[in-house]
Amino acid sequence: MHPETHLALHEARAAELLSQADAHRLAAEAKPPRTDLRTRVGWTLVEVGLRLAASPRSALA
Repeated sequence: MHPETHLALHEARAAELLSQADAHRLAAEAKPPRTDLRTRVGWTLVEVGLRLAASPRSALA
Protein backbone atom coordinates (compact mmCIF):
# COMPACT_ATOMS: atom_id res chain seq x y z
CA MET A 1 0.00 0.00 0.00
CA HIS A 2 1.35 3.42 -0.88
CA PRO A 3 2.16 5.69 2.05
CA GLU A 4 -0.23 8.38 0.78
CA THR A 5 -3.11 5.90 0.66
CA HIS A 6 -2.30 4.61 4.13
CA LEU A 7 -2.13 8.17 5.49
CA ALA A 8 -5.46 9.10 3.88
CA LEU A 9 -7.15 6.04 5.42
CA HIS A 10 -5.63 6.84 8.80
CA GLU A 11 -6.81 10.46 8.67
CA ALA A 12 -10.33 9.41 7.66
CA ARG A 13 -10.51 6.91 10.53
CA ALA A 14 -9.12 9.44 13.01
CA ALA A 15 -11.73 12.01 11.95
CA GLU A 16 -14.48 9.38 12.33
CA LEU A 17 -13.29 8.45 15.83
CA LEU A 18 -13.09 12.10 16.87
CA SER A 19 -16.64 12.77 15.72
CA GLN A 20 -17.88 9.71 17.63
CA ALA A 21 -16.01 10.84 20.75
CA ASP A 22 -17.52 14.32 20.48
CA ALA A 23 -21.01 12.87 20.10
CA HIS A 24 -20.47 10.62 23.11
CA ARG A 25 -19.15 13.52 25.21
CA LEU A 26 -22.11 15.72 24.29
CA ALA A 27 -24.56 12.95 25.11
CA ALA A 28 -22.89 12.35 28.48
CA GLU A 29 -23.04 16.06 29.33
CA ALA A 30 -26.73 16.24 28.41
CA LYS A 31 -27.74 13.44 30.80
CA PRO A 32 -28.75 14.49 34.30
CA PRO A 33 -26.74 12.82 37.05
CA ARG A 34 -28.25 9.61 38.38
CA THR A 35 -29.60 10.13 41.86
CA ASP A 36 -32.36 7.57 41.77
CA LEU A 37 -33.29 5.29 44.62
CA ARG A 38 -31.24 2.35 43.35
CA THR A 39 -28.03 4.40 43.36
CA ARG A 40 -28.63 5.81 46.84
CA VAL A 41 -29.46 2.38 48.28
CA GLY A 42 -26.34 0.93 46.68
CA TRP A 43 -24.03 3.52 48.20
CA THR A 44 -25.75 3.13 51.58
CA LEU A 45 -25.07 -0.61 51.45
CA VAL A 46 -21.43 0.06 50.61
CA GLU A 47 -21.16 2.41 53.59
CA VAL A 48 -22.76 -0.16 55.93
CA GLY A 49 -20.45 -2.88 54.64
CA LEU A 50 -17.39 -0.72 55.22
CA ARG A 51 -18.51 0.05 58.75
CA LEU A 52 -19.04 -3.65 59.46
CA ALA A 53 -15.64 -4.55 58.02
CA ALA A 54 -13.81 -1.92 60.07
CA SER A 55 -12.10 -3.09 63.23
CA PRO A 56 -14.26 -2.45 66.31
CA ARG A 57 -13.14 0.27 68.63
CA SER A 58 -13.07 -0.20 72.39
CA ALA A 59 -15.91 1.52 74.22
CA LEU A 60 -15.10 4.75 75.99
CA ALA A 61 -15.74 4.74 79.74
